[in-house]
Amino acid sequence: MKPTALITGASSGIGYHIAKWFAKAGYDLIIVARSKDKLLSLQTELQDSNVTVIPHDLSVPNSAYELYQKIRDEGKTVEVLVNNAGFGLSGKFEDTSFETQQKLLHLNMVSLANLTRLFIDDIIHSPYRNVPNGILNISSMAAFLPGPYMAAYHASKAFVQRYSEALAEELTGDGVTVTTLCPGPTQTEFFKRAGNDKIMSSFRDAPEDVARQGFLGFIKGKRVVFPSANIHAAVLFMKLMPSSLLSKMTKKMYTR
Repeated sequence: MKPTALITGASSGIGYHIAKWFAKAGYDLIIVARSKDKLLSLQTELQDSNVTVIPHDLSVPNSAYELYQKIRDEGKTVEVLVNNAGFGLSGKFEDTSFETQQKLLHLNMVSLANLTRLFIDDIIHSPYRNVPNGILNISSMAAFLPGPYMAAYHASKAFVQRYSEALAEELTGDGVTVTTLCPGPTQTEFFKRAGNDKIMSSFRDAPEDVARQGFLGFIKGKRVVFPSANIHAAVLFMKLMPSSLLSKMTKKMYTR
């Protein structure tokens, strides 16, 4: 028997590469995303590992509990939870649909919190004490600054950041790692899906590099991981700046 890592948003980008790292480390995997074809393709790539594929949309009500039930029906427990699924939305607040904003907030925050609560008992009581068990949440450098024209996304990542840091402290002594990975702009489908593929297009990190840093940070028990020195320096700079000035800077960046 091996410990199991549940990875949401595993069909592409950072989640895809994180799944490969956990497979390499010897974990069984449960990979989740909306695209069944992409998940099956990843399962084929990882044919030497035990990979369970569950196509599932976590952006709708009750979706986290439905996923939990599917995993229980498979007779599985979860020792590592990777909350990677999420998306952004770019544009003026009044021009973006309320339904899409609801899906973003549900996926980025509600499902993340629900899955954490549903699987926390598995994680705390994991019998696999020779390997790390815990939670890896994908936040963003966006968590540290206001985001005019991406207000819902930035706010959702601020929630992820504070929620994760609080849980990390709360679970101290239980042998549970809670790590937050804070990428900057990354070469994924994120900006295209968000509706603005031109944002910082020349300064994006490779998703495999971001995933590697997140995985290693989790294994080492770090609470917050920045995938590069440049991203870490940028966040330190943000913490020193007035919020009003950060808002103006972000607004200018998103309206170029």
